[in-house]
Amino acid sequence: MSPFSDQAIIFNFTSIQRKTIWQIAAQRFQILKSEMNASATVGVGTCLSTSKPLSIGLTPVPICLLRRRRRCLMIGAETEVELAASEAQPASRRLILLRHAKSSWQHPSLRDHDRPLSKTGRVDAVTVSRKLQRMGWIPQLILCSDALRTRETLNIMQEEARGFLEAEVHFISSYYSIAAMDGQTAEHLQRTICHYSRDELFTIMCMGHNRGWEEAASMFTGASVELKTCNAALLEAPGKSWEEAFAVAGYGGWKLQGIVTPSSNL
Repeated sequence: MSPFSDQAIIFNFTSIQRKTIWQIAAQRFQILKSEMNASATVGVGTCLSTSKPLSIGLTPVPICLLRRRRRCLMIGAETEVELAASEAQPASRRLILLRHAKSSWQHPSLRDHDRPLSKTGRVDAVTVSRKLQRMGWIPQLILCSDALRTRETLNIMQEEARGFLEAEVHFISSYYSIAAMDGQTAEHLQRTICHYSRDELFTIMCMGHNRGWEEAASMFTGASVELKTCNAALLEAPGKSWEEAFAVAGYGGWKLQGIVTPSSNL
């Protein structure tokens, strides 16, 4: 089969798409044929003395040109079908579950909620923010625990990567407490994400604590996910909205695209 034949052009499409391509191409070819006939009518006259058609500057169209035009019509129809198919595909929703960076234990008298980051934690936050930026996983919405160590992690990431600074941010006090409750974090994350999200937001980051964040990542993906400090689980699911993504993927249906760590080779 020639790579330029009509059959080759539509070989990789489904039977329904092939039928649609032929229909669109046939319509366009009829329009082209009508235009050519109209041009021929204008370009051909009648000799009064002989009653024979008289050519007035009309140049015959080579058959190879007609075939080329038909191939162009086929390719144009193919493009329309591709665009229609792409528009029918639901958008992808990307969820980043990030555990805060390493905290300091230098001041035992501080409440756990008020512990700051350690020196190592600050370095790790810089590293992970750079990696997420290089990978293109920049959140448009950030939902963050109001504990000091998560807020400091976010501040460092915002200073390091401009995209994080441009994101909409909400501090969720319940993220601190829910993470300590068995089996409740995933559902709570889903509720808060659906509450704060909008359809035009495709990447959301939730920042919080273990054991809840590990548990939620594992429940969403159906895999055993381990999140050490400043580890980010990258999840993805199709959906025209976040509500649809959660409804379609459910528990176990989110795809784990990777885990970004300070030491990972990304």
